[in-house]
Amino acid sequence: MAVTEPLSPSSPVDLAETPGARPSLRRRLTTGLPTDRVSSWLWTGSVALLALVLRLVGLSTPGDKIFDEVYYAKEAHDLLQFGVERDKEGTGPGYVVHPPLGKWLIAGGEQVFGYNALGWRISAAVIGALSVLLLARIARRLFGSTLLGCIAGLLLALDGLHFVMSRVALLDIYLMFFLLLAFAFALLDRDSTRAWLLRRAEAGEDLAAGIGYRVPWWRFATAVSAGCALGVKWSASWYIIALAGLTFWWTVQARRSAGVRRPIRDALARETGWLVLSGVVILAVYLSTWTGWFLSDDGWNRDGNPWPGPWFLPSALGNLWEYHVHAYDFHTGLHAKHDYQSTPWSWLLLGRPVAYYYSSDPGCGTDNCSAEVLALGTPLLWWSFIPALVMVTWRWLARRDWRAGTILLMSIGAGILPWTLYPTRTMFYFYTLPALPFLVLAVTLALGMVLGPGLRRDADPLIPATDVVADRDRRLVGAVAVAAYVLVIAATFAYFYPIYTGEQMTYDNWHSRMWFDSWI
Repeated sequence: MAVTEPLSPSSPVDLAETPGARPSLRRRLTTGLPTDRVSSWLWTGSVALLALVLRLVGLSTPGDKIFDEVYYAKEAHDLLQFGVERDKEGTGPGYVVHPPLGKWLIAGGEQVFGYNALGWRISAAVIGALSVLLLARIARRLFGSTLLGCIAGLLLALDGLHFVMSRVALLDIYLMFFLLLAFAFALLDRDSTRAWLLRRAEAGEDLAAGIGYRVPWWRFATAVSAGCALGVKWSASWYIIALAGLTFWWTVQARRSAGVRRPIRDALARETGWLVLSGVVILAVYLSTWTGWFLSDDGWNRDGNPWPGPWFLPSALGNLWEYHVHAYDFHTGLHAKHDYQSTPWSWLLLGRPVAYYYSSDPGCGTDNCSAEVLALGTPLLWWSFIPALVMVTWRWLARRDWRAGTILLMSIGAGILPWTLYPTRTMFYFYTLPALPFLVLAVTLALGMVLGPGLRRDADPLIPATDVVADRDRRLVGAVAVAAYVLVIAATFAYFYPIYTGEQMTYDNWHSRMWFDSWI
């Protein structure tokens, strides 16, 4: 995790070395990044390439639709043909409860490769690999270490849940990707704000009374990505609320670091308008994902009851609102029993994974054969999330580390706790997928603490200036421990690989991987 010099994470120029900058202000407003800008892309890109290859091998197996592919692959094909989803018979409008964007992305693969297993799964595989790259870059920026960035990307690439969801035509991988992209843009907005404040301070401006205005372009990019996530699934709402809160608080903290006398009041006065405008962007992007429905003549409820709202709003919006009311009632009223349903309290423990496919057809050399695609996280990785979250919580409370608080909010606060508000609703383990990258970040932060600081205390954002720099032996022990952990995770993933891919094996081999009865 050692880095050579502290760089501003918002610019390729080292703002901390600008002549005339006050050292104390530089320390408050900048965060060190490694200087390996070019080689870091090679390393993180290699991790993403590995993830892509893993996801592409045997992507067409099983060859038929599995689990909810029977809905989404077919609806994606409908979008290509009609611009809207059709009913099961294909003779009339289809009532669906999820927005169209994820299905449009599935449709892109079907357009290129045809209406077959490869066609409806290829987009998920590509998006899954891109999310690995994205997390590696996010971790590098958060922790100031290309090594930790690659570790985070590798752990995500070797997680069984992420792997399986990257190989099926379901919506959750697209939801996770756009939320992660929104978070990346929010980080860039945070860093660019602090870099802007530093430049103003270095120019001799007195920031005590307030910081003035600027156009937060990265914040609008965050809003566009958040709107796309909402256009995949409504469960993006909790993450959007969390991102809005983080963005506002980061602007407050930036003002406090810059010496603004009343940072909260100044942020309310100067940032609220931008946040409201970002909300408008989210809504506009979300509505744009329904373009096919707006342009259609036979979308579900496209010509419903007359719109009772203001005259200047088109009636189509009223019909879409009624559509959303029906969909909301469906989601909140979903109480039907399902063999693979589970509660949020069991998700980190892997209490009830979801079987997407199972076959006992012969062909493995014995009379008893099994082939399964099981949405199960890599067990030792998922079970390590719990102690990692404990360490992250300690770091947030004891060190006031903003990274730790951010990880807790985005993983547990936005990803798991909101589901506990609906105790009677039918829920599934794979609903945790959008929280998974942030859980991996929790483990990565903990591994950074185990690894120890680099040779320069001021260049390591994980270790405060009051800590003693680890000596060579301490660093070596930490490196061995981290390497051993990653190797164990890789070996565990390899062991469970056959039940992630539907590989045919003997029943005994399959059953040996069912560590608990609840996994069957």
